[in-house]
Amino acid sequence: MSKFSKKVEEFNLANRENGKIEVAIIKEPYGKESNDVVSIGIFLDKNSSEPDWKAHIPKDNIEAVIQALKKAKEEL
Repeated sequence: MSKFSKKVEEFNLANRENGKIEVAIIKEPYGKESNDVVSIGIFLDKNSSEPDWKAHIPKDNIEAVIQALKKAKEEL
């Protein structure tokens, strides 16, 4: 992830032998004085230095994203 990140959690990516999901806080992701974000990185190879996919979620959107994920989980 970014050199300015603080890893919050890391866990294995389901159905992928060597993958992982990493949740981190990124400080000033878009330059000086930009708002911090939560970054969710999906790694198909956990030894990779950069995720294959990532999402940056502003603090003000975290609760809505959690609710949407819960709803999606119910529909799976």
